[in-house]
Amino acid sequence: MTDSTPADPTEQEGRGARRRDAAVTRQAILDAAVAAFTRHGYDGVGVRDIARNAGVTAMLINRYFGSKERLFAEAVDVAFAPRTVISGTGADLPRATARALVTRTAPDAEELGPFLLLLRSAANPSAAAIMREAIARHAGRHLTEELSDGVSAELMLAVQAGVWLMRSVLGTTALAEGEPEELAGRIESLFQVLVTPDGPGSR
Repeated sequence: MTDSTPADPTEQEGRGARRRDAAVTRQAILDAAVAAFTRHGYDGVGVRDIARNAGVTAMLINRYFGSKERLFAEAVDVAFAPRTVISGTGADLPRATARALVTRTAPDAEELGPFLLLLRSAANPSAAAIMREAIARHAGRHLTEELSDGVSAELMLAVQAGVWLMRSVLGTTALAEGEPEELAGRIESLFQVLVTPDGPGSR
């Protein structure tokens, strides 16, 4: 005979609270991981450091994520998912992305976290493989769909990364001090070559 007694509402509320607490704890760990890996790179931070910043124990991180590598993979996915520079679609893609790139790499602009994470973690082969997959899954996929060409998509990403490195990290004179509109126009011209099927270098 089946017991049709309604579940204790207090017990249901307790389970719901535990689920909410678990979600909050997991998110706190993930937020701390994104910040730590962005600031120090994959090799520069340990699970205990992330745990301390999240207000939890290292054991709890292993319970939720299994390993530092798996935590890094989720942190990278979170960091790389938003389109921080790529803007516009279709014919507007070169212009909008060039201007977004110049704006986001200006001397007084907020740091581009995904680029910093990439730079500071790329020396580790496992981290590099994780980031390579995340790039393909997010920005690379979007650009490949827009351009119908994986090589053009990755070249466009390479230009973005190079401009960021030279302008924001190294602060080379011509790029760091260049007039924004002129710089955006030149970058747009580079992008236009990549998005125009019958442009220079086509076969």
